[in-house]
Amino acid sequence: MAGDQTPLWRRLLWFAGLWISGVLAVGVIAYLLRLLLAP
Repeated sequence: MAGDQTPLWRRLLWFAGLWISGVLAVGVIAYLLRLLLAP
């Protein structure tokens, strides 16, 4: 990846944002499933 001139902090920020988004998405899906399946 010699052509990648993006600063490290920006790549890490993107990674953290994607990770947090994924965790939140799984949490929302789990919460909705819990509401739907609860007696």
